[in-house]
Amino acid sequence: MGYLPSARREVFFSENSREDRLARALDQMLGELGGVFSRLAPELAGTLLKEVEAAPRIFGCAVGRSGFILRGFLMRLMHLGFPVFVVGETITPRLQPQDLLIVISGSGETAQPREVLRRANAVGARTLAITADRDSTIAREAHVVIHIPGTTKLTLEQEPDSVQCPGSLFEQACFLFLEGVVLILFKERLDHNHQAMLARHADVE
Repeated sequence: MGYLPSARREVFFSENSREDRLARALDQMLGELGGVFSRLAPELAGTLLKEVEAAPRIFGCAVGRSGFILRGFLMRLMHLGFPVFVVGETITPRLQPQDLLIVISGSGETAQPREVLRRANAVGARTLAITADRDSTIAREAHVVIHIPGTTKLTLEQEPDSVQCPGSLFEQACFLFLEGVVLILFKERLDHNHQAMLARHADVE
């Protein structure tokens, strides 16, 4: 097992060095995110809001880190008074025509959301995909596509350059985009009333 020379170890493990590296990492991440949001079509938030507000019920399907992001978004929609369900949970009801299914897949090829989207299309539900690849299967088959031009696990040639782990830039941009939509709804539906939102927050955690 090799060891760093003592002089280099002092620099590597010093608190100042770690603080500097964190600051640089955050600067790089924020710079990359700024690049993604500068390329977003301005009407995307309105498109998502229109679909969410028109749906009798909202269902979500995503896996991995994208799944956590989508669950967080659905949780906030529930806090705002929307009827929401997560595909795969035992208490999730039958999908009906005009319900909305939201799927997130950076690559647009993730097996479970792809197949769930196809089944939703077959029963006449609305389908909305959030993806980084407009040419993917999921993007082609969804009724509505929200294109967030971040990086995916496939690291395709057309993706932006990123120093981050594959997929991280898309996931971060997706989270912030959805949080922006939540903030719009928080203002429009509840006028930023914290108590109104907390009335729907879990009290048996």
